[in-house]
Amino acid sequence: MSEITVNNKKPFGFYVCSIAFMLERAAYYAAKYLIFVFVTATVLTGGLGLTKVEAALIQSNLVAFTYLAPVIGGYISDRYIGARYCVPVGLALMAGGYYFGATATDATGMNILVILVAIGTGLFKGNVAAISGSLFNDKEQLDSAFSLQYSFVNLGAFIGTTAVGILVASTFAHGDIQGFRPVFKVCSMICAINSLWFLFGTKFLGEVGKKPFKAGKSTENKVETEVKPMTKTEKRKVFAIILVSMFSVVFWVFWYLTYLAAYDYGGQFINMTVGGFEIPLSWFDSLNSFTCIALGPVLGALWFKLSKRPQGDLSLFKKLALGLSFLGMSFLMLVFAELSRGVGADASSKASLVYLCAFGVLLSIGEMLFSPLGNSFVTKYAPNKIYSVLLGVWTFATFLAGKSYGYLYAFASKFTIIQAYVAIPIVLFICATLLFVFDKKLIRLLEDEELEEQTA
Repeated sequence: MSEITVNNKKPFGFYVCSIAFMLERAAYYAAKYLIFVFVTATVLTGGLGLTKVEAALIQSNLVAFTYLAPVIGGYISDRYIGARYCVPVGLALMAGGYYFGATATDATGMNILVILVAIGTGLFKGNVAAISGSLFNDKEQLDSAFSLQYSFVNLGAFIGTTAVGILVASTFAHGDIQGFRPVFKVCSMICAINSLWFLFGTKFLGEVGKKPFKAGKSTENKVETEVKPMTKTEKRKVFAIILVSMFSVVFWVFWYLTYLAAYDYGGQFINMTVGGFEIPLSWFDSLNSFTCIALGPVLGALWFKLSKRPQGDLSLFKKLALGLSFLGMSFLMLVFAELSRGVGADASSKASLVYLCAFGVLLSIGEMLFSPLGNSFVTKYAPNKIYSVLLGVWTFATFLAGKSYGYLYAFASKFTIIQAYVAIPIVLFICATLLFVFDKKLIRLLEDEELEEQTA
């Protein structure tokens, strides 16, 4: 690897990957919102005039399969093709997918968009994360690096969700015709430009990603390229990664549930008016993105500082436990809101907006403590031969959560607000406690016992 980091300074290749992530997320989140409104808008306003059910199905398939495909994309880069070659191809496929959205006249055209974007994401997402992690020789920097990269991801999401409404309703609108199709073309252009950006940036990646990861994460740390059975140590590490991914399913199921809870409860029972201005409930998304953007550099610096202590950084398991705890505390804000306005009172009794803001901030802190560190964890401990696949498994956990949270919300809706929003934090606090209690045993899964036996 051409760039070796010995302090908290990041190699430029890391920023190449982070900017690629930011641009891809800007296009994705703009298109994710756009799909629903475009499909359901009347033909007279430039839409397809289909039903909300059809629109929801297309949108949910986009979300679900873009979280499933990275497992397959990771397998390809682990075994057959270097990750750096998969990334620009993935971006080109996404560009083609969004262009199909711009030209679609029915649900078939939109389904082609979903297929192309899902395949493209599979080649892009896990592999960019894998390349980013492989740029660092010092594993202690990974938590810091991925926390910072997560800020780039959220900056892209913030740009995409904020700009799309303006572009559709104003910039590209002509009379009653909304600018749906031109915005899809903008998303396509972003991915095409992003592909060129990454191709330009490959010269800053050294040797990382030129060969399948089974040959080693970087060519300076050479390993045998033949595929051998995994050792006991490697199997334990894989088990630890899968176990953490199971906790990730729990985290993301409830994280997605917070959005349904916030929009449902906030729309009915929170006073959204400040100084005569009605604050759009959709700004809850912006609060989340903005908080994550702000926290990325802060937490990145904190993890790096803690890693330099004699006792080292907090273990990943403790950090994930803190993430689950903050997510649990966010639900308690809705409990406090309900208590403040009167339990079971009708919608004329409103709670303060402060509770919803506190809900959003705590949710975002939990996300920043949990989400970026999964990529760091996999990069540190995944065997080379299945490195990108395991990064895909971490993403696959989000797919499972995305497919499950609707059913959980339907179940939770059978109970009162107080019952549901007290029970959910209890589940999250129990999971957090388990991670704290079994922290030392979980850390033992990651120890290189075979190496210790050889050197003893």
